[in-house]
Amino acid sequence: MKFENVLIRFFPTVYTEANFVEKTFQSLKSQGFTAENAIAIVDVCRDEISQPFLRLVKDKWGEAFNLCSLAGMFFAGRTALLAAMHHAPRQDGRERYVFFAIPHVAVDGGGQIGVCERPGVGESNACGALNAFLKELQKGKLNVSLDENDLEQSLLKMRLLKEIPYGQVPDLLSLTRLVQKVIITDLENALRPIINPGKCDYAVISGIQIHGPDGNYVCPSPSYAIVKGARQDLFLPGAKCI
Repeated sequence: MKFENVLIRFFPTVYTEANFVEKTFQSLKSQGFTAENAIAIVDVCRDEISQPFLRLVKDKWGEAFNLCSLAGMFFAGRTALLAAMHHAPRQDGRERYVFFAIPHVAVDGGGQIGVCERPGVGESNACGALNAFLKELQKGKLNVSLDENDLEQSLLKMRLLKEIPYGQVPDLLSLTRLVQKVIITDLENALRPIINPGKCDYAVISGIQIHGPDGNYVCPSPSYAIVKGARQDLFLPGAKCI
């Protein structure tokens, strides 16, 4: 199965990474968010092949607050969120935050999920942290103690095990989709007690970053903006753009 066929089969809508950032920017503009009055707060994987997304966000929104971690898991916590929010512009008596929460997966030209080519390396895996976690699950030997020399991977395993039924071993794509849902859940739980809708608006943009043989893509997940306490689901027009 070729790369294009994998997209058609497993991802209902796909945008180029640049197109995704542009479409979300325009959608949020209609809700009152601009580069001048909002701060972007980005959570993607630490992997270097995920970093082009940060650069694209910077081009549209200006410098972004970085919440990145292994697999894009939300580990920064309330302190980091409060710091990011305190850095937001204050315009018209309001603050505005745009959260991007996007884990990643690779698909090579032959359609292998989880496989990519890295310059100077050759065939590699993405997401590497999720792949390592899956290998432990497959072997049935999972270390879930907190390793002070490997904190993020330890936390990743501990958090995801709460969501996987006992004895089940998901495939990489299913695990990536689970991670996307977990990131949003944890982000929203951390935001809820510290967001003041009386003085701030915010948006949560999510999806899955896909590393293809010719560049990065994003399959969007449901995203929304909260403006003056009212939720508005964001509509991203267009079909597959590959």
